[in-house]
Amino acid sequence: MTHRRTVLIVLFDDVQSLDVTGPAEVFDGVGQWTGDATYRLRTATLDGGPVRTSSGLRLVPDSALHDAPAPHTLLVPGGDGTRDPDPRLTAWLREHAPRAERVVSVCSGAFLLAAAGLLDGRRATTHWALCATLAARFPSVRVEPDPIYVRDGNVVTSAGVTAGIDLALALVEDDLGRETALAVARNLVVFLRRPANQTQFSAPLAVQTASRPALRDIQHWVVENPAADLSVEALAARAGLSPRHFARAFHGETGMTPGRYVDRVRLEAARRQLEDTGDGVEAVSRACGYGTPEAMRRAFVRTLGTSPAEYRRRFRPPAAA
Repeated sequence: MTHRRTVLIVLFDDVQSLDVTGPAEVFDGVGQWTGDATYRLRTATLDGGPVRTSSGLRLVPDSALHDAPAPHTLLVPGGDGTRDPDPRLTAWLREHAPRAERVVSVCSGAFLLAAAGLLDGRRATTHWALCATLAARFPSVRVEPDPIYVRDGNVVTSAGVTAGIDLALALVEDDLGRETALAVARNLVVFLRRPANQTQFSAPLAVQTASRPALRDIQHWVVENPAADLSVEALAARAGLSPRHFARAFHGETGMTPGRYVDRVRLEAARRQLEDTGDGVEAVSRACGYGTPEAMRRAFVRTLGTSPAEYRRRFRPPAAA
């Protein structure tokens, strides 16, 4: 007989609907598309009444929290409702979450876990736009702004909205193996699961756009020409500045050194080519400015924790392959 695992999703007013339905479809999909009855989904609110999502949808829970079954996985979604949570919800999480085998938050759901003291001393993440706020409000939490999800013991936090689907697929893979997770992903047309430490956003989104036209032009030119000479000296000459002045001005206006920006742009360009083309690793490494496959491999392992070949295997849609 299959050992069933209850996944309890906490609902509240102004919850983000996709934070709820994305993971729910993954766990439910295990039964739908593989016949494995491992997961039993339940939803609950403080008083058992319906709630409105931030987009206006009305969600009717299975029960009140105090009547909900003891969960194997407790999932706390995000949304506008996490900004000023009901103290009763925080108290319930503080008391009951430690009893769960696994505690999960999606997006700003991390704020509810932090308010309940469940992230004290732990590594965590949330939506990239909220990471600084989370770190400032809860200094005992070690906030990591880049990964799409972070595991620390039995507590797992994820980035914004769609990252909750990646996280749920990862949990299914932990529980039931890669083939089951891939079967669910294919049927959801989510082709492949992203590695946990894949960055939340692209290089252009990760930094501010420079206000000075010459520096802004450099940012755009780097994105369009990742294989060019992108040394500080070459970029400074293009901007009409001395290398020292250029490096200082670029960092001052974007919050990132030129070298770090180039690294991110090249990594993103390589990721896109591995996902979207059939070009070999050597060709991709040249086209993206790495020069050699080994240099690109080191960059991937350092930043994403995986090799280019493994990245392509895990993240390239089957149609492209």
